[in-house]
Amino acid sequence: MGTDTPSTVWVCTPRERARGPKRTTRVRGAGAELRFLPPYSPDLNPIEMAYAKFKACLKRRAARTVTELWDAIAQAIDSYTPGECRNYFAAAGYDRE
Repeated sequence: MGTDTPSTVWVCTPRERARGPKRTTRVRGAGAELRFLPPYSPDLNPIEMAYAKFKACLKRRAARTVTELWDAIAQAIDSYTPGECRNYFAAAGYDRE
């Protein structure tokens, strides 16, 4: 904790919250910021949202050979736009900083 500064950010799981206020007091007392992740939910996980689209793209292509599969993977990856990826994070409740 001795290296915590006002620019330090601690990211903790919800389980850490159950450990009580002692750690929170020490971290915040050192000037660091403490953030808690939300409880896990696939609906709130950006990678799960992106992976669902990826799987749907592969199923749609119905590749039957290794070459077709690699082509389908490339097409699926190319279908993601930066705006769409930002939306996955926004839908999961992450701040846009």
